[in-house]
Amino acid sequence: MNTAIVGLQWGDEGKGKIIDILAQKSDYIVRYQGGNNAGHTVVVKDKEFIFHLIPSGILHKGKTCVIANGVVVDPESLLSEIEYLKNNGLKLEANLKISQICHIIMPYHRILDKLRESKRTYKIGTTGRGIGPCYVDKISRCGIRAVDLLNPQVFKEKLEDNLKEKNEVFKKVYNHPGFDFKELYLEYLDYGRRISKYISNTMLLLQEAVKKNKSILFEGAQGTFLDIDFGTYPFVTSSNTTSGGICNGTGLSPGAVGKVIGAVKAYTTRVGEGPFPTEFKDALSNIIREKGREFGATTGRPRRCGWFDAVLVKHAVGLSSARQVAIMKLDVLDNLKEILVCVSYKYKGKIFREFPYDFEVIANAEPVYKIFKGWGKDSSTVRKFGKLPKNALNYLLGLEDLISAKISIVSVGSGRAETIFR
Repeated sequence: MNTAIVGLQWGDEGKGKIIDILAQKSDYIVRYQGGNNAGHTVVVKDKEFIFHLIPSGILHKGKTCVIANGVVVDPESLLSEIEYLKNNGLKLEANLKISQICHIIMPYHRILDKLRESKRTYKIGTTGRGIGPCYVDKISRCGIRAVDLLNPQVFKEKLEDNLKEKNEVFKKVYNHPGFDFKELYLEYLDYGRRISKYISNTMLLLQEAVKKNKSILFEGAQGTFLDIDFGTYPFVTSSNTTSGGICNGTGLSPGAVGKVIGAVKAYTTRVGEGPFPTEFKDALSNIIREKGREFGATTGRPRRCGWFDAVLVKHAVGLSSARQVAIMKLDVLDNLKEILVCVSYKYKGKIFREFPYDFEVIANAEPVYKIFKGWGKDSSTVRKFGKLPKNALNYLLGLEDLISAKISIVSVGSGRAETIFR
C-alpha cells in the first residue's frame, strides 16, 4: 500500500526520520509540495544528513526519488544539495527525477520575498527563500518551469516578459535597481544544462509505478497548520501541506494515496511568527529547546516550544485522514514531573473544543489543560511499546483518545534504531 507522511502540527515534527525508515520498503519516494524552505534531518550511524529538496529516501540504494510538479525548485540550492550528497558517497544520476513542470525560483523571487516582509505590519516569519513569490507567479500564469530552462528561445521570451514587469515594480515600489536580463539568462541556462539529466515526465513515471503495483512513499514538507488553506493564515507557507496536496502535486488520483501516517512531536514547536496557544514560558522553553535540539534545519532559527495541543492535532488528523500517528521525541519529556496537554481553548468565557479559525480567538485564547504525571525514567533504550514506563504509556494512550487516531510509531531518539513500532 502507498503511504503518505504528513506533519500534523507546524512542521519540524521529525518526518525525515520516519520517511527514512519507511523508505527501506518503498520503491519510490516522492516530494509533492514546498521548496527549499523545508528541512528534513536524518541520522545514520551518528552521521547527520539535512535535506531541503531531495527526498531523504535517497540514502537507500535502488530507490527512485522524485521531486514532483507541486514543488518549487531553486536550482542553485538543488545543485548544492546534489554536490553535498555526492561528497558523502551517494550516486544520484539514476535515482533522482525532477518534474519537467516544476516551477523555478528566480533571484527576483528571493529578493521580493524579503522586501515584502520588510514592509508588512504583521511579519509572516518567511525564510526569505522566494517560495511564496514563486507560487504567486505560478498562479499568475507567468512562472518559469524546469522544462523552459531546456529551451533557450522559450526561456528567453518568458524571462524578458517577467523582467519587463518586475523591474518596474522593483524600481518604483521598492527602490531596488532590478535585474539584468543577460546575467540571469546565462546563469539559468547553465543551471538547466546541469540539471537536465534529472528532468523527466514524473507524472507518467508515477502513473506507471501505480499500474505496476510499486510502493510509493509520499513525503510531505512543513505541517498542517502551515497549509495555505487550513493553516493559521496568514502565518503559513504557500502550498497545500495536507494529504490533499498529493494529487495536484504529483499528477496521481486520490485512489493512489492509500494510507496516511501523521507525524507529531510529543510536545509542540513552531518556527517564525503566528499564534501559538500552548507556548511555554522562557525557562521551560529553553530547557526543551536544548534537549530536543529545536533549531530550524533550514534557517537555524530557534524554534518556539510548547505543550502538546490536542485540539490542533485532532483537527489535523481529520484534514488528512491520518488514522495512524507517529509520536516523535518522547524522550525529550523524560525528566518532567508533569506534562500538560491542551484539550480546549477558552476565550471571553466561551470554550472552544474545535479548532477556531477566527484570528482573534486563536491569537488570544487561553488553553485548558489536562495534566499527566511524568515518568522520570530514560525512555531512549526502550524498543517495545509495552515496555515504556507506565506513565509514558498513560500519556500516549491519553493522546490517542484525545486526537482520535492510533499511535503506531514512537520515536525515543534521533537514530533509526531508537524507534518503537506498535
